[in-house]
Amino acid sequence: MKINTFFNRWLFCCFLFIAAIIAARIKYTGHSHFIFLIWNLFLAYIPYILSEFFKTIYYKAKWKQVALFVSWLLFFPNALYIVTDIIHLEEIPGVPLWFDAVLLFTSSFAGLALAFASLANVEIFMSRYFSRKTMPALIMLLLFAGSFGVYLGRFQRWNSWNVKNNPLALAADITGRFINPAAHFRSWVIVFFLTILYSVCWYFLKAFPKTNKMEIYVG
Repeated sequence: MKINTFFNRWLFCCFLFIAAIIAARIKYTGHSHFIFLIWNLFLAYIPYILSEFFKTIYYKAKWKQVALFVSWLLFFPNALYIVTDIIHLEEIPGVPLWFDAVLLFTSSFAGLALAFASLANVEIFMSRYFSRKTMPALIMLLLFAGSFGVYLGRFQRWNSWNVKNNPLALAADITGRFINPAAHFRSWVIVFFLTILYSVCWYFLKAFPKTNKMEIYVG
């Protein structure tokens, strides 16, 4: 519990820093160009909150465990997605490029922290059902699924809510890419590179010594 408190305090400070940068930018320029990052960070926070329930749901009914896992998986890409907001970095008259770079980097870092903290909780939960040899493959599969979700959000402009309000069109878009991958070569190249990026970040983080403070990320 102390680890969670440490992580949440750090996260709060990070959010305050991001909010302060956005507020300063709005005051200086008069434009709310990057205020969307606040919404993206809120969406990134959802899978982390959902993953906290994995700590106590092991003894609940199986359907509740499955429902929680599916809900988490639907929102998991939102945390990874913020990394792609770096595409908004550009020279804007009157705004130092380094200022926006710091804002986008900090937001991306916070998104990855939330993503990996939630994935660590899921890894612990899944390890109750699967062997240690199986877990790396399952984690890679989850990172692949998350990367595919990031692609759908960034390039196809789908979001988690479309599962409810536009499921048929979303399902058709996803199915088409699996049925005919050759026709969607660019899609799979992007998903592949995103999977590699997130996997490198995840396993690089796990390579750090497992001190008490680092366990919030690596489980």
